[in-house]
Amino acid sequence: GAASVATLATALWPLKPALPLTAGPDPSLYSVQAIERGRLVAAAGDCVACHTAPGGARNAGGLALETPFGTIYSTNITPDPRTGIGRWSFAAFERAMRQGVHQDGRQLYPAFPYTAYAKLSDADMQALYGYLMSQPAVAATPPRTELGFPFNLRPLLAGWNLLFHDPKPFTPDPSQDAEWNRGAYLVEGVGHCAACHSPRNALGAEKGGLAYLAGGQAEGWNAPALNQLATGERAWSGEELFQYLRTGYSPRHGVAAGPMAPVIHGLAELPASDLKAIVTYLMAVPGRTPSAARATATATATATATTTATTTATASAATSASVVAAPAATTATAAATNTAVPAPAAVSEAITLRRASGERIYQNACAVCHEAGSGPTLFGVKPLLGQNTNLHAASPDNLIQVILHGIQAPADDALGYMPAFGNSLDDRQIGDLIDYLRARFAPEEEAWPVDTTTIGRLRQHAQPQ
Repeated sequence: GAASVATLATALWPLKPALPLTAGPDPSLYSVQAIERGRLVAAAGDCVACHTAPGGARNAGGLALETPFGTIYSTNITPDPRTGIGRWSFAAFERAMRQGVHQDGRQLYPAFPYTAYAKLSDADMQALYGYLMSQPAVAATPPRTELGFPFNLRPLLAGWNLLFHDPKPFTPDPSQDAEWNRGAYLVEGVGHCAACHSPRNALGAEKGGLAYLAGGQAEGWNAPALNQLATGERAWSGEELFQYLRTGYSPRHGVAAGPMAPVIHGLAELPASDLKAIVTYLMAVPGRTPSAARATATATATATATTTATTTATASAATSASVVAAPAATTATAAATNTAVPAPAAVSEAITLRRASGERIYQNACAVCHEAGSGPTLFGVKPLLGQNTNLHAASPDNLIQVILHGIQAPADDALGYMPAFGNSLDDRQIGDLIDYLRARFAPEEEAWPVDTTTIGRLRQHAQPQ
């Protein structure tokens, strides 16, 4: 009817009105309980991780978010009246959170996960607003986001929202119990887990259906699938997942690193009942069978690999036993041949040389912290590698990231720190090391393509964690 046409026209109309600026709320109007509730909502939503630049003030914005469409800079969400949200009314704040529209009427890029925040309850939305408005104001103007054409045309996002955004709050599933529904609310809504852990389509929207939580990308890291935790080849127990979400560490699966470490900082603030609810929900998420998911991931990893393995394998023989070795020159032997596929004996010799090099690097750089009985625990926990999830993954990207950049900001200080080896190992040496680690600790898995191009890309892409 006419009402439906009017609703459609409103959604499609790309120019939204600015909402009036106000003097800002009086934080004293919010109870201590309401502000604490808002603090927990902010912790679950991990606001500080995206809205704080390296070395910058908390929530003052300026973090560079790399997307396939260009670099987007996070905004200042402190109550500063000039550069932050200090003069935003609750109506303006709620519109941004539920509809992705700025106070001044601009469409917000969905790198800001309003598609998930729309599911917040009214009470949680009010509490979050009160909490943010009660925090210290910071005068800081983040860099301006400047995307190339046509992505700089923000009005086009009205059409994107019509296709991919449902602004309705979360609705409990009556067929599930209260704990499952609480977990669904946290995962689908404020926790916005799908923003990293779901694949995206060509327009940057999260895929649903059986692709929901089937694995994605985040800041140069592979975000693993969460839709087969209970049934995958390296299945998690509920107790293991709870411990990981609480502390950032699982003896069987490894340590939270990269973009996941700050997520653990927030989750650790939540009550145990909320973490149990998240575990209950995630352990029940239906997905593709593990074999199908692995086949897809393996095909993707193989398709993106280059053929640099054959040009660098011979150089592995010259690797020094010292970790801090001068970068070795690649040999022209493999590159000079016209043989498309090397003879099996040559491949076997190249692999043997590469893994011998990787073993020497491992013994000098890694064993003291990762080998049982090899010495004292130096920096915190002593994670053994035989069960480590990264070593059994379809892609070596996360392992490469950890080797390059270490773990400088662990999810919990008690876990300890891992030094970065990006300055002491060149790309070929890291390739040798990961090939050795895969063969030794995950021998049942297919070998990764040894790809120095990928290592070089990851070296340049990610900031230290």
